[in-house]
Amino acid sequence: MEDRPPRVKAGLWVKMALRMADLGGRSGAVLRKGDPDAGGVLVVLRSRDGLAVLSQIRTAEGELSWMRATGPVPVEQAAADAYVERQVGFDPDLWVLEFDAPDLLPPFEARII
Repeated sequence: MEDRPPRVKAGLWVKMALRMADLGGRSGAVLRKGDPDAGGVLVVLRSRDGLAVLSQIRTAEGELSWMRATGPVPVEQAAADAYVERQVGFDPDLWVLEFDAPDLLPPFEARII
């Protein structure tokens, strides 16, 4: 069996992401607290052109990656909110973070697929 990379608890990962944003001069906020140990994460990126929602996923190798859950182009607030609400309905342990992101890229290192 292959060794999988250790998983960081969700609450700790959230603190790291917010700190990285702060260090990069971007504001970030927790919109919804999830399970501190095992919750998944959604990230809302806000720019002048609209919003993008990134959904945390794991590759087959267990590596943390992200997908543009609302598609490749920015969406309006209502579309982002509807996506987040649906996902929280499926997973009540989900964390939701929001960051100012003029380039629609997260303020933390992220592999987006």
